[in-house]
Amino acid sequence: MSEKEEQQKRHYLVPEHVLIRKEKVAELMAELGIKKDALPRIDKTDAAIKLLGPEKGDVVKIIRDSQTAGQTVYYRRVI
Repeated sequence: MSEKEEQQKRHYLVPEHVLIRKEKVAELMAELGIKKDALPRIDKTDAAIKLLGPEKGDVVKIIRDSQTAGQTVYYRRVI
């Protein structure tokens, strides 16, 4: 990982991104009551997830800090 990539990953404005294991995706979709195609999309070349090595169809969990809610969780489908 280059120094520039490491700085982007740690930047205070970049929320934490976590790649969801394929085995857990179906369980998560059932819990949310939606199909994976209903998730908002994120490109696999997005700088925030590029280092995770995502593949098309993967699901990424984004954890954002919020002044009012503490933390909020979002999910995106990799395209």
